[in-house]
Amino acid sequence: MAKPLVAIVGRPNVGKSMLFNKLTGRRTAIVEDTPGVTRDRIYGDCEWLGRHFSLVDTGGIEPRTDSQMLQFMRRQAEIGIALADAVILVTDVRSGLTAADEDVAAMLRRAKKPVAIAVNKCDATGPVNPDVYEFYTLGIADVFEVSAIHGHGTGDLLDWVLDNIPAPEDEQEEDGVISVAIVGKPNVGKSSLLNCILGEERAIVSNVAGTTRDAIDSTIENEAGKFCFIDTAGMRRRSKVDDAIEKYSNLRSIAAIERADVCLILLDANDGVTEQDTKIAGLVHEAGKAAILVVNKWDAVEDKQTNTMRDLEQQVRRDLSYMPYAPVVFLSALTGARVDRLFGEIVAVNAQNTRRILTGQLNSVLADATARVQPPTDKGRRLKIYYITQASTKPPHFVIFCNDARLFHFSYQRYLENQIRGVFGLSGTPVRITIRQKGDKEE
Repeated sequence: MAKPLVAIVGRPNVGKSMLFNKLTGRRTAIVEDTPGVTRDRIYGDCEWLGRHFSLVDTGGIEPRTDSQMLQFMRRQAEIGIALADAVILVTDVRSGLTAADEDVAAMLRRAKKPVAIAVNKCDATGPVNPDVYEFYTLGIADVFEVSAIHGHGTGDLLDWVLDNIPAPEDEQEEDGVISVAIVGKPNVGKSSLLNCILGEERAIVSNVAGTTRDAIDSTIENEAGKFCFIDTAGMRRRSKVDDAIEKYSNLRSIAAIERADVCLILLDANDGVTEQDTKIAGLVHEAGKAAILVVNKWDAVEDKQTNTMRDLEQQVRRDLSYMPYAPVVFLSALTGARVDRLFGEIVAVNAQNTRRILTGQLNSVLADATARVQPPTDKGRRLKIYYITQASTKPPHFVIFCNDARLFHFSYQRYLENQIRGVFGLSGTPVRITIRQKGDKEE
């Protein structure tokens, strides 16, 4: 399931983004002395002592303000706090304890989440800075001296994080449960499909685009297995997203794709494949997730002919040509027609996405493929392929070792991928292939 989430909050210009960058090891958040640079929440991955969790950097919280932008930023921070498993409140030792710090601390106490105070800008090493002690008056027991610039004290802070987020056994996905994200543009029927699957009004359904704001998890068990369905907000084009909450919804939808095992990409049978559909499908493809193309609202298609379904499937295949592996399912979430077919498809594509193939079997296919079509040559030098092995799953990732990677033309790589798919199936899942030449170091 999802990795634990830790929110970094505080009033403006105390160094939240710098601390975020230090803990994630990447300069993801913009750092500037001007208050209010960070507006939306920024997510990053953090690893400490072999455990992984997500960090979210929030905009500075001004509890009392008439500025609409600062109110939006506060709302974004409140959402981050509500979603987090633990919270780090960042303060500034140089400016000392302020009324804004007290207001933010009061907000966090009401949230009833594990909270630690990171007193930032303690750049000097040695004895504890006496100015740190005044922050204990905020009523939060865990206070840490840190320097976001130099990294002082971050180790103790990360130790506290590990003690206050779900333990490793809780982070592991429950055995046998397949996480399924329902993604698509607004008003394509995602919530209707979830309700049809669950047999209850779990999600609000409206013709108004954008009704669903957050990613909603629902678990169901039937004869096909155990499933956790994630209903996501409709993902608009960036140029159309001007509301702070809707930006958050888009981010949560992308996060839902990342934590899902299988993605149902919903398409509207009346609209066909739109530009936004191709972008959403591209996110799923790049994330390496098992995928099913679900053509919804089939009941609303008028003048159905014998070949209407086949023609529409060909159109979908043509417009999403980079996903030839994904099965296409036609259904109606409104009437429930063909919805039961989804469970078998989900189980099948998830099995292919997690499939591991023995090295001996792979090399047998490789030998046969290279015998049929000789590897390419360039200026008299021929590509020599030594062997192939599978490095990982989700998606299946194969590593091919050769004499010179520059000779490995993408068309021959695609040929070998098609040969592997022809023998082993791997339907419903993308395939990753890495080319390594003699002398490359193992990662």
